[in-house]
Amino acid sequence: MRFQFRFIPTLAMLLGLIILIYLGAWQHGKGERLAHELAQRAERSQLGPTVVTGQLLDAQAAQDAPFTVVGTYEAEHQIFLDNRQENGQPGVHVITPLKIEGSETRILINRGWVGWTLGRSVMPVVATPAGRIQVTGLAVVPSTKKFFLMPDHPEASAKLWEKLDMSRFQSLLGHPLQPVVLQQTGGDAPDTLVRHWPPPEDRVGKHRGYAFQWFGMAGALFLFYLFASFRKGESV
Repeated sequence: MRFQFRFIPTLAMLLGLIILIYLGAWQHGKGERLAHELAQRAERSQLGPTVVTGQLLDAQAAQDAPFTVVGTYEAEHQIFLDNRQENGQPGVHVITPLKIEGSETRILINRGWVGWTLGRSVMPVVATPAGRIQVTGLAVVPSTKKFFLMPDHPEASAKLWEKLDMSRFQSLLGHPLQPVVLQQTGGDAPDTLVRHWPPPEDRVGKHRGYAFQWFGMAGALFLFYLFASFRKGESV
């Protein structure tokens, strides 16, 4: 048996290796970045909440970090996010803007979940605390992804939104708006809203598994190339 070099199969093998190794490295890098982000968020959570002021936050740096803010609710601009479930029950999330004390900047507070107690034809009635209030919670950046297979539907009410659009909310308020939403977690809320916020999904293992698969396919392609080349060389 001897090795027989053939240009086209070799070129195809090299191109395949480049693609597979690139995909493996991409998935591995993505997994490592996620692991780093999760470690940073866990470290930040141990430091306690940071005070939010009128200065705009860096949205990505603030993601999943604990914050506390003092200000007054603007109940007239309160809206409900539709199609939110809790223990299999349909309901809405209550989103209320808060004017940050000492500034004209607002921040949106997700105060929690409430069900359709009287059916979808009757909007939920949620009391909003008046006066100066302190809110503690975790910062999240609303998703801007649009599902092309799901067409937009007319909203049943101006107060009932299908998704949280930060640009739309800023136009509604007419004032600077923090680029994150604070999911209220503190025990400083004298109401019956449900505040159950699942932790960020840990997808590090999934991406590392994908990387292993791509690298494994690259190794299999190379071994197949060697095996095929030696067998072809044997017949010459």
